Amino acid sequence: MSPAALPLVRIPVGIVVGRYKADSPWTDFVWRAVAVLPDEPDTKPWTVLREEGGGTLFYAGSAAVDLYSSETARYRDNLASGSPSIWTVLSPAEGAWPYSVAAATADPAEGEAFTEAGANLVEAVPMPELLREQIESFVAEHHVEREFFKRKRRKADPEALARRQHEGGHE
Repeated sequence: MSPAALPLVRIPVGIVVGRYKADSPWTDFVWRAVAVLPDEPDTKPWTVLREEGGGTLFYAGSAAVDLYSSETARYRDNLASGSPSIWTVLSPAEGAWPYSVAAATADPAEGEAFTEAGANLVEAVPMPELLREQIESFVAEHHVEREFFKRKRRKADPEALARRQHEGGHE
């Protein structure tokens, strides 16, 4: 892995997951991440935190929010969105619990990319204040405004288009 691909900062977080009774004949429960803790608690994964209104909250495990200097514009946009979020990713697991914590990110594009694996549960949860402060500090220190360069298109050559139609032998 190149040094540019390594995160400059890793922020440990804990993931809180809710299990709720499903109103469905096909499944018993609905699972979703509901919060991110601004540190990695000294608690075993899948510890029950609280039972509330037809649901159970669990500490599902830990992850690290990795910050890269090349992604500061995305972090900045997330912070400026009015509701900064951390995207949590739960992947299907074998064993006693149906999911395991796969990742957490402050990059909206990376969070969206995790949805491509259809079995992942990806949730944007509110960003804790402590994380917001750390990410704001990281952006302030590492962000470099990059100028957008628009490519110039070449003009179409009508003669080349005409030749291409005849070369296929479809006349």
